[in-house]
Amino acid sequence: MAKRTAQDIRRRNRFDALRCAFAAPGPVSRQDIAEATGLSFATAANLATELLEAGVLREAGREESKGGRPRARLAVNAERGALFGIDVAETSVQVELFDLALSVLHSLRLPLRGPDVRPEEVVGTIVAGVGQLVEASGTPPESVLGAGVSVPGLVEREGGVSVFSPYWSWRDVPLRALLAEQLTMPLYLDNPLKAATVAEMWFGAGREVDDLVVVTLRAGVGAGIAVDGALYRGATNSAGEWGHTCLIRDGRECRCGRRGCVEAYVSTRGVVRTLREAAPDSPLLDADEATVVEAVARASAAGDPVAAETVARTARHLGMAAADLLNLFNPQALVLGGWVADRLGEPLLEQAREVIAAHALPATLQALTLRLSAVRGNPVALGAATFALEGFLDDRETFGTVAAGRRAARAARERTS
Repeated sequence: MAKRTAQDIRRRNRFDALRCAFAAPGPVSRQDIAEATGLSFATAANLATELLEAGVLREAGREESKGGRPRARLAVNAERGALFGIDVAETSVQVELFDLALSVLHSLRLPLRGPDVRPEEVVGTIVAGVGQLVEASGTPPESVLGAGVSVPGLVEREGGVSVFSPYWSWRDVPLRALLAEQLTMPLYLDNPLKAATVAEMWFGAGREVDDLVVVTLRAGVGAGIAVDGALYRGATNSAGEWGHTCLIRDGRECRCGRRGCVEAYVSTRGVVRTLREAAPDSPLLDADEATVVEAVARASAAGDPVAAETVARTARHLGMAAADLLNLFNPQALVLGGWVADRLGEPLLEQAREVIAAHALPATLQALTLRLSAVRGNPVALGAATFALEGFLDDRETFGTVAAGRRAARAARERTS
């Protein structure tokens, strides 16, 4: 692992300070930030001042302190700017506009047509969605601080290149460059696994633990990993492609071209295949994949034996594959999210829990919490917007200028004192 620089450490501390403000039920003091992050009071106070001067935090009243001056209470300044979070999925693009407190202001979903979507269509759909939300909200373009874009498959984050997408057979598509031809805001690209995990780190289970695995179950399947409070990316940003590890040798064909992958059993397509194997003539099959999963959930809850067996088989496959993740990473929390987990819910969770208990090493289960994601809305779009927020917080021009201005002001005060 590369040695972290002083700039890396300060960046991480800035994120932690702001995450504290997001997590608190109300305004926080500098002392609250220090206690929540484990930073010294001086460091927490300096970071808070930076965030105040950049307009990211605002003063929200004062509280009396014992034997000293009243403490300023700080809150996220929602009106500082706007952020876009964009979730590109297999058949649609969801575009969401957030304020700086990462509350959704406007949202829309636009369809993608055809089984082999070209990059130009995705770019056009994203640009159209952004334009519609800017117009609908009356947001001045200059107030948009950035847009995060989640694209399925392998993404080279620094260059904004879609290295490979199993949905559309994309290879080395310079997606950020194509978007930048039509969008002037800063752009941050990654994939749904990383986006969902960042959403959990800022707004879900990651507020409580430093080591977690976030399993995303939808048309694509994978696992996002956080270690010691930081997103784990791997050497080429491809960490977490658990969906394309082998669950059953010579098993079902996966869209990646291999056989027996986890994704072939626990994705939306995998659930449909399991139902078809159990009951080829089931009337539940007469719909698109997402609708079939929803129908299976309703029928299972109503006592339909075929639907219940479909959920049970999916849970067995999930539990066996998840046990391997637990043995490898030994997280404090394993979070299930995505369309399949949202719709199959507690029955999927509880039956998978039993399988995990039978296959994971006892030591990995001692400190483990297994839960469904509690992040509201679309965690992928939220995580994508959080990438844009992190990019803004990491902007050397913004915070370098703030820090330089503060040093100059301090020097001036010292000269006149």
